[in-house]
Amino acid sequence: MIMFANKNILITGGTGSFGNELISKLTSIKKNKPKKIIIFSRDELKQFNLQKKYPIKKYPNIRFFLGDIRDKDRLKMAFFEVDYVIHAAALKQVPAAEYNPIEFIKTNILGAQNIIEASIECGVKKVIALSTDKASSPINLYGATKLCSDKLFLTSNSLSGSRKTTFSVVRYGNVFGSRGSVAPFFLEHQKKGFLPITDKNMTRFNILLEDAVKLVYLAIKKGIGGEIFIPKTPSFKITDLAKAISPKCKLKIIGIREGEKIHEELISKAESVNTFDLKTFYVICGNEKSRKKYSKNIKNRVKEGFVYNSLDNKKYLSVPELKTMAQNIKKNRL
Repeated sequence: MIMFANKNILITGGTGSFGNELISKLTSIKKNKPKKIIIFSRDELKQFNLQKKYPIKKYPNIRFFLGDIRDKDRLKMAFFEVDYVIHAAALKQVPAAEYNPIEFIKTNILGAQNIIEASIECGVKKVIALSTDKASSPINLYGATKLCSDKLFLTSNSLSGSRKTTFSVVRYGNVFGSRGSVAPFFLEHQKKGFLPITDKNMTRFNILLEDAVKLVYLAIKKGIGGEIFIPKTPSFKITDLAKAISPKCKLKIIGIREGEKIHEELISKAESVNTFDLKTFYVICGNEKSRKKYSKNIKNRVKEGFVYNSLDNKKYLSVPELKTMAQNIKKNRL
């Protein structure tokens, strides 16, 4: 891919599910390869395991950088001569956020500000920050920290001045099969003969890791700074996922967890006035520059009051489709 040719790319939280998928895709590029891929994370064990998977003799362009996004000085060392930063590091567990709020604020908000300042000071060209559906009309602390993080990135486009660092955000829902997501949990829990369901009416958006990576590629290619890129993805019913994974298991209703929604949302009613429909994805404009770009074709603007949520989504995954996806997770775990 020409946009990666001879570029230095750094991934914060690079040892997570998304980071692993992105590294896999970047290392498979045959022409116009990145000059350097830097995995920045605080987990030394995961870095050690990745180093075994990507030995330096075979992958001389991969570097591992141990550090925490709470440490701005460490970020500045890592960002030296970096062209693109993909910011995937975050604390993500909703119940944990409700009981440890300050830790989530330190990482998801103050850490984001450190990313912004280090990127501008080091002359990074583009920063793409990963967000979540929980940042839209948040009811939990995790979602609130990610909404604040998103706002920081969008508004920081006015801070870079002559250095011209741009900041864009990608927002998507449940990543099927990622660590901590519901599908692997069900696969493990079915051994007990029942599957715990918080609410039988619950729905979730669904995206595959490979499609999340494609969305980041899109943001790098098309982003000018100040946008939130949102993919058009299918939804699924939690009860359909349970049927797909273990149709013989009983469902045990355990009640909504702290901070949990029954249905998720990717675009809120309030955001509709700045949202544009670009066929396969939506863009929410967070500054005047991006609004000017996308307002050129006014037909693409969604109707005021438009809401994009998992309940009213036009596309739902069927039980057979979910079953096939779950089987793929099993294969990858073997």
